[in-house]
Amino acid sequence: MHHPQIAQRVFHTPLLAAPTKAAAFIMGLGPRLVGAEVEVVGAEASPEAFRRARASLLDERLEEGMRSGRLGAYRVRDGIAVIPVTGALIHRGGWIGNSSGQTSYEGLAAQIEMAASDGMVRGVALEIDSHGGEVAGCFSLADQIRELREKKPVWAFISDHAFSAAYAIASQATRIVMPRTGGAGSIGVICMHADKSALLEQMGVQVTVISAGAHKADGNPYAPLPESVRADLQAEMEQLRSIFAETVGAGRGAKLTAEAALATEARCLIGADAVEAGLADEIANPREAFEAFADDLYGRR
Repeated sequence: MHHPQIAQRVFHTPLLAAPTKAAAFIMGLGPRLVGAEVEVVGAEASPEAFRRARASLLDERLEEGMRSGRLGAYRVRDGIAVIPVTGALIHRGGWIGNSSGQTSYEGLAAQIEMAASDGMVRGVALEIDSHGGEVAGCFSLADQIRELREKKPVWAFISDHAFSAAYAIASQATRIVMPRTGGAGSIGVICMHADKSALLEQMGVQVTVISAGAHKADGNPYAPLPESVRADLQAEMEQLRSIFAETVGAGRGAKLTAEAALATEARCLIGADAVEAGLADEIANPREAFEAFADDLYGRR
């Protein structure tokens, strides 16, 4: 397991992830990442994976491969492209779809781009089951989905979680459907800092950080987090939360304005409560709702 790569994606970086999921991850893998038991302060813990086409934001070979039919971008049913948004959501990833429990924004972006220009696709279904992921790349993807729905209807089917980054994506759909036990929300940002100073002292190791620039070593894990740095990080989180709320407001409109999104204070709501708060449009069985989407597309109701 590549512990350093995992650690750099978790610590001291803003995440659009449900706090309980983040805390559960730290409690489970934290000891293996930092070499000791981990105490989580500020959050409480609670209890088609296959490799496909490679993706890149700058390399057009992916789109060319999909257009030629050599690569499958998505499944199409009744003229509806079905695009899964599942697992941990990350910015970069060399695949289309879910791989090892992760879905990349760049892979999703390639699928959305293809669906927009695919003459066989009349609508897009986002099948969402995720507790969120990274900030980087999320809002650009959200903007792309909002642009797509101006050309073709996009329905989001939550089954069963759309928290944080996953909700940012769902909120851009024309319509959001969820089961009565499904969850949505967590419109907020979280960042974690690992303080290894006590562990290093116990091991008899002293780390000297040599840096140029007053803030270059801010948040390093070899010392307790200074209050001034904590305040700076808190301000950054609030700034990103505002962008998140504005993105939700752009997608949901009067159903859930940016101000109303902020007022949720990153709560995660279930079923009918989520609909009442404007996070979703209706409670329905996802499969039955998909049939309703197809009927709506073809004027069968």
